[in-house]
Parts: sequence; structure tokens; C-alpha cells
Amino acid sequence: MLRRRRSSVMTSAALLLALGMSGCATGEAPSGAADSPASPSSAPPDKSGPDCTEPPKTPGAGKSYDKAPSAATAKGKTFTATIKTNCGDIVLELDGKKAPQTVASFVKLADDDYWKNSPCHRLTGGSSLSVLQCGDPTGEGNGDPGYGYGIENAPEDGSYPKGTVAMARTQDPNSNGGQFFLVYADSQLPTDGGGYSIFAKVVGGSDVLQSIATAGVEGGGGDGPPQQPISILSVNVTEKKA
Repeated sequence: MLRRRRSSVMTSAALLLALGMSGCATGEAPSGAADSPASPSSAPPDKSGPDCTEPPKTPGAGKSYDKAPSAATAKGKTFTATIKTNCGDIVLELDGKKAPQTVASFVKLADDDYWKNSPCHRLTGGSSLSVLQCGDPTGEGNGDPGYGYGIENAPEDGSYPKGTVAMARTQDPNSNGGQFFLVYADSQLPTDGGGYSIFAKVVGGSDVLQSIATAGVEGGGGDGPPQQPISILSVNVTEKKA
């Protein structure tokens, strides 16, 4: 399954779920997703895409918290999150109506600079799983903010359309924390275990995902660190007013 820990992404139903600290998950398919980038390959980075600067040094262990923030802080609200990376900005729309606990956690971690200088440690490509996984300050796929919470807004059919953003977790359905994945091409994940929490959609910066996906996985293959290193420099979140 799409786990937080760096286990291999499964190309079979079971493998796909392993995106936990190496995994992904989404709930109902978001609308208005960006166009799907090409599948990863072992080719050099696509120079027609965004220019990437040298990624910062990995910070190591991130901050730790006693418990997850209250879902009430995000319930019924919509937010815009700008993820600044060394390869350009990726903009998300966070849905606090469908995934209040996940969005409340994301906003809290963003405000606390939890992801500052953290690398996106995993890229997958294949007929059923095409994601970029981020959110672990250690860069190893094992980090978490010290708390976990349950699944929200997971699709019953296991469909995660391009542009979807969902939480990665371990086999434990209550292990959602700080790792998340961005789907750059329509993906299908197993529904065993409850699926993965969809909490946002990509509304800007799809060219950044395209560039990373086109560059492929380090050393070739379909699952591993991106050949073009990409790190989160900062995340800025603002509430959208009605």
C-alpha cells in the first residue's frame, strides 16, 4: 500500500498500497485536475520543463507533536496551499469540507514549517500508479509528525485521477500524518484497508510535476527517488473566503 515508510509501491493491488511513508491515497476524485504528465523514464531531466536549482540539505527529523490538530479548524473551509520547491511552485486547493482532519493537519504542519527543505523521496510510474511522494523531513520515507489519524474521503472504486493529492500511510488506517502524494497520471489503487485520504487537488504547477515525471526514477526503473531531485522549500496556506 501507499505507505509512509519507504516500502515499494505495488504495481499489483497490494503493491500500490505500499506508498505509506512511501505510499499514497485519495478519497473522492477531485475535479479540475491538471493535465497528466508523461510517465517516468530513465532519460535525463526534460530541459523544456521548469529549471531546478540545487536542492537544500535534508533537515533530518522534523518537529513532533503530541496529537493531531482539531478537525474543527478546517471543517467546511477551503484553502489554497502554495508549495514552493527548488523546481518551481505547485499550488493546491485543500478541501476541508470532505477531509477536515487531513486539511487541519496539513495547515498546521505548513504553518509550523514542518516540511521546510524536505525532499520528495519517491517517484513511481506504471499503468496503475503514477505519483510523486513527499512530506518526510528525513527523506527516507519513515518520518511522521508524532501523531496519526484515520482515513477520510477515500474513493470506493480505488480511482485516483490526475491532479489528486492524498495522504500516504502504513497498513494501519490510523497512520495518516505528514506524508502525502501527488498523482500526475490517472492511477488505480486497491481498496483493501480503506484506501487513501484525498484532501486536495493540483490547481497550478502541473508543469513542475510533468518535468519530474519525465525525468524518471534515479537509476531507471519504476519506483525510487526522482532522478531530478525536488525538495519542498516552504508551504504557504491561505483560507479562501466565500
